[in-house]
Amino acid sequence: MKIKVQNIAGGKASGEVELSDDVFGIEPRADILHRVVTWQLENRRGTARPTRERSDVARTGKKFGRQKGGGTARHGDRAAPVFIGGGKAHGARKRDFEQSLNKKVRALGLKMALSTKAKSGLVVVDSLELKDAKTKALKGHLTAAGLTGKVLVIDGEQVDAGFKKAAGNLPGINVLPAIGANVYDILNHDTLVLTKAAVEKLEARFNG
Repeated sequence: MKIKVQNIAGGKASGEVELSDDVFGIEPRADILHRVVTWQLENRRGTARPTRERSDVARTGKKFGRQKGGGTARHGDRAAPVFIGGGKAHGARKRDFEQSLNKKVRALGLKMALSTKAKSGLVVVDSLELKDAKTKALKGHLTAAGLTGKVLVIDGEQVDAGFKKAAGNLPGINVLPAIGANVYDILNHDTLVLTKAAVEKLEARFNG
């Protein structure tokens, strides 16, 4: 499929680019996208911290008082939960939320996410170079191009430094290098903006 190439700085459009149907022309499946997004979000979660129970605290197990005649309750272990420094009764257990997902499913999910945006919400630009790398100027360019709402911008090997700095204070504008393209971020934005370098990198990522 062919798509027009725009100029991010508001200049004249520079022709068209051919998008691979193997990457941008796949029919999306909700179940695959759901599996990949769930895998991403679960792997972002940190390990749930455990609490120390009676067997985990460093306290003596020696019986510290008489069984009878002391005038207090009978105890045989300072690690009991009733004592300061003792182990917690029925404490939280360590939990890891990391999931595994087949590489082919992950790759298919990314292709489907790109294909979803290719149907509606994909913009291709020649590059992210700006003559005036200022936030105010960039905001004007994006508004003129109709890029409003949440916009994800993906560049090639590295994101253009001037563009990244100018977009840093713009709400809803996020930038990534091609290697960081992922299903959740693509689907979580209204518009996906790819540079020609990003298109080449993404297609080479799957064809290689």
